Amino acid sequence: MRTTSVILALGLASTPAVHAWGAVGHEIAATIAQMYLYPSTLSKLCSVLPPYAECHLAPVATWADKIRFYQRWSGPLHYVGSIGDHPSQTCVFQAEKENDKGGWENSQYNVLNGIRNTTEWILDGREGVEEATKFLVHFLGDMHQPLHLTGRDRGGNGMKVRFDGRQTNLHSVWDSGLIAKSLRTLPLNYTRPLPIDWVESALRETIYTPYIRQIMWEGVLTEWKDELDAWLLCPGAVWKTLGLVNQDGNPTPLQSIPTDDDVVCPFAWGEPIHQLNCDLIWPPELDEYGPRPHYIELDTPEYSGRIKREKLIEKLLAMAGIRMAGVLNYLFADESDGNRLLLL
Repeated sequence: MRTTSVILALGLASTPAVHAWGAVGHEIAATIAQMYLYPSTLSKLCSVLPPYAECHLAPVATWADKIRFYQRWSGPLHYVGSIGDHPSQTCVFQAEKENDKGGWENSQYNVLNGIRNTTEWILDGREGVEEATKFLVHFLGDMHQPLHLTGRDRGGNGMKVRFDGRQTNLHSVWDSGLIAKSLRTLPLNYTRPLPIDWVESALRETIYTPYIRQIMWEGVLTEWKDELDAWLLCPGAVWKTLGLVNQDGNPTPLQSIPTDDDVVCPFAWGEPIHQLNCDLIWPPELDEYGPRPHYIELDTPEYSGRIKREKLIEKLLAMAGIRMAGVLNYLFADESDGNRLLLL
């Protein structure tokens, strides 16, 4: 099946360009996911992915951004914006309104539904699994860039700021500015391999390889190691454990979110990520009344310094990778690999 067949399943539309993480961020998340794939998952992905990928997720992680320049239909599938959402003053992330027309500015054609639709496409075994998999890898990365979960000023693209003394916009700061600064300030010891074969075997010779080592060594394998299971958890699984289900065994209507089930739940995963827009990402100074002679500088101890101290960028990239691996293991792993989404 040609790519256009998957297009029809995901929805046709056009939208102003919004980009997430940039190539480096997407490839970092995909590389972390690569480390946690089951052998049977990797074997099947080798037959699904194009030859140029060489059985690795990172080379296909930006495919969806590349085709959007000539396939305008895909624009809305990279973000979601809730009606009434206006960080930093008001944070709204809701799947429905009282009139049941839905709470999203971009209706059904958004990143949450993109994740759900590509997941179902692969589960159903329909033709076009390669394209669906490449979309899914990208959308899971997009969802972990907080500004892709708000429609205000096109996810911050329309909000002018300064970073490192240069004029840019808020989205670009999060798309590439903060990651670029991290790459420039990495400790030299991460240019050497880690003493962990399964980490090193997933790495490629790239400018960001030392950064992935730092994320793994200082975060995933140490500070966040006890959080990994929780990152994969979906409320639907908890509700079933507690018996909060209807006669069909599904979560009750008050708890049900159309994009979520008990294994893949982009709404539940995205809700706390979206909240970061009000808590930190969208500076209140951007909403102060009156003329501003200069755009505010965000490369400061109070803003970029706090983000670095809290390892926020690194944690979001790690969460994207862990969840990506969990979803792909769910979709492709053999039953003999067990029912865990990750080998931990």
